[in-house]
Amino acid sequence: MPGRHVSRVRALYKRVLQLHRVLPPDLKSLGDQYVKDEFRRHKTVGSDEAQRFLQEWEVYATVLSQQANENRQNSAGKACFGTFLPEEKLNDFRDEQIGQLQELMQEATKPNRQFSISESTKPKF
Repeated sequence: MPGRHVSRVRALYKRVLQLHRVLPPDLKSLGDQYVKDEFRRHKTVGSDEAQRFLQEWEVYATVLSQQANENRQNSAGKACFGTFLPEEKLNDFRDEQIGQLQELMQEATKPNRQFSISESTKPKF
């Protein structure tokens, strides 16, 4: 991304990762990795694409912040994160982005064994 966006990018990157702290551990892990990959992937894009990239991530950060506040106020209910993706927005995606979205969906919906607890077997002497 062009030099003038560097401080804005860093601040946004840091804000998103801080906001992810409110997510359940499996979503936080997935989200953090996705953010790191996306920001790395967009390091060298042109000014127009950088501007769109930053705008979309700023919207994401705002929505996540609002949802985190709502979840804190509604401590009796189950935490809810995410938002509906309208079809007209999907139509604007490139094939590569659709592929990334499908990979993200598959990763997010597969059974997560990373956090399962298994009984450890200790060597007997």
